[in-house]
Amino acid sequence: MPRIVSIFIVLFVLAGSPVARAQSYFTINEYGFTAGASQYFGDLNQNYGIKTIAPAYGGYLRRRMSNYIALKLVANYTNIGYDDKYNKVPYEVQRNLNFKSVVYEGAIQAEFNFFKFVTGDPYFRFTPYLTGGVGMFYYNPTTTYKGVQYDLKPLGTEGQNAGYDNRKYSNFAACFPIGAGVKYWIKGGINVSFEIADRITTTDYIDDVSTTYVGADKFKPASISNPSRALQDRSSEVTGGILGKAGKQRGNASNYDQYMMATFSISFNFKTYRCPQALNDDYIKTY
Repeated sequence: MPRIVSIFIVLFVLAGSPVARAQSYFTINEYGFTAGASQYFGDLNQNYGIKTIAPAYGGYLRRRMSNYIALKLVANYTNIGYDDKYNKVPYEVQRNLNFKSVVYEGAIQAEFNFFKFVTGDPYFRFTPYLTGGVGMFYYNPTTTYKGVQYDLKPLGTEGQNAGYDNRKYSNFAACFPIGAGVKYWIKGGINVSFEIADRITTTDYIDDVSTTYVGADKFKPASISNPSRALQDRSSEVTGGILGKAGKQRGNASNYDQYMMATFSISFNFKTYRCPQALNDDYIKTY
């Protein structure tokens, strides 16, 4: 949570910098805070289950380009995860994998209002909108084994430390928020909104699962200090047998992982006043 606060402070400072003030297209009209929920979809949740909804928080700075278009810088935090025990397909239940991961996200999104929207004007106080953008996020899949939490990436559960270099992945990936929402002006310079946006990503390893098993012989004997052999195939914990033979499907590499956020927000305009020259077109000038 402290990281998301730091990111938002940096965005706020940059928005008020001399360079930003010198360029009118960098002028920030309002700032806001969001709270809501998130859900992961991927190799461990291919049927779009909602068993692991988690809190999501964030903040943003918005620049209104017109009464119909706006841009916003966004910083979000959430904690996603899933467990095969929630699945209904017998093979997936037997696979018995699970993960949790923090997500720190920074993005720029465009908003396209369906109706004219003007803060301060009762005739144009509501609109649905579409949003789309691009960003980057940090993730770090973990799991718990015999009461100890482990970072999964260093363990190379799909053979990354045994010569399968093409399966190595970074803790950072790009994301593309796509969604829709509604905005409403309450009073003064205060707006509220509700938004649902899916994050299409460029990684299939948010959950540390993507392709095939490489076989237990590729790993050293499992121990508390090096549990990679035990964590690459956890089927024996529920069946007593071994599922993960070399080459057998472990995940679905044809689809990248995703996560969705549904958030409520409240935003505050910087000092506003109605320009006399603009009274006829209901425009609010903001500094």
